Amino acid sequence: MKRSKTKRASSGVRSGITAAGNWIRDHVKTVDAWPAQDALANILGHTVANGGGPYNVLKDLSKLGASFPLVAIGNVGNDADGESILEECRDLGIDTRQLRGVKGLPTSTTDVMSVVGTGRRTFFHDRGANAVLGPGDIDLAGSRSRIFYLGYLLLLDTLDAPGRDGAPAARAVLRHARATGHRTAVDCVSAEKARFKEVVVPVLPEVDVLFVNDYEAEQVSGIAVGRGAALDRKAVESAARSLLAMGVRQWVVVHFPEGACACSPDGSAFWRASVAIPGNEIKGTAGAGDAFAAGVLYGLHEAWDMGRCLELGVCAAAASLRHPTCSESVPSRSRCLSLGKAWGYRSLP
Repeated sequence: MKRSKTKRASSGVRSGITAAGNWIRDHVKTVDAWPAQDALANILGHTVANGGGPYNVLKDLSKLGASFPLVAIGNVGNDADGESILEECRDLGIDTRQLRGVKGLPTSTTDVMSVVGTGRRTFFHDRGANAVLGPGDIDLAGSRSRIFYLGYLLLLDTLDAPGRDGAPAARAVLRHARATGHRTAVDCVSAEKARFKEVVVPVLPEVDVLFVNDYEAEQVSGIAVGRGAALDRKAVESAARSLLAMGVRQWVVVHFPEGACACSPDGSAFWRASVAIPGNEIKGTAGAGDAFAAGVLYGLHEAWDMGRCLELGVCAAAASLRHPTCSESVPSRSRCLSLGKAWGYRSLP
């Protein structure tokens, strides 16, 4: 739905979500099978769409029907992909004043190969202008947003690199966000194992809400949580509490195909099974984690209890599975929740 004006917060009241980090154009190719080395696979469909944490989260929030301001921060190239991002954000009512064009670098792109029938996907990524996003590009001095989201750690070269204090530069960004009155939320990407300790752990004391999938939770905490029927609920909570002990201030939210778990320092633990979406409805899994995060952030912004936040999160994730792109099939909040009612929920192990 096209919106002619960017939403504004009421004077003196903190409202809205500002999202910074990776801005990507995904080139999603649906293939008949994943080939062996030197073999051939057939491309059955090709779609160009949004990609990257802030782009996906803000677009999903807009489609969910967020009535609060949505603000974009990041870098794009001065090219057709960059202009497409800017145009779509404006149509969605997202403030693009800090979404800047970078001379000499292309807009970041990802070739997403999604296998028909399974939805499994493989990514070929060009960092482009995202690689040079630094602390000086993120201006929060006048922001009245309630939440500042940063994603993805481990895929932002300049922010992942050591700053003046020796810690990843992202830590200073998050510290500044908290000092200017924002609640901070962070997501990372499932990168190689060694870098989690170097890049993610040092920033955790400046993170209010951390989103991690099962693999990422394992890499940071060192605790194996299992997969599928072997998922160990006690281990999931132990991994989440380990991350809290490392400094996360309010919530560690661990998500996985079977559902999600959120733990807080006061000992609270909330679980929510994922929606039992029929297999023939699944067209791709790209963006499901970001749709989940968008649902949870929507609820946190509106001061919902965590159980209700997780419900919207798993329903938004299920909705996103119905299309190969990240956000195309995400509907309004009420329609997302109706999917959970219609299809029911899986049983947690």
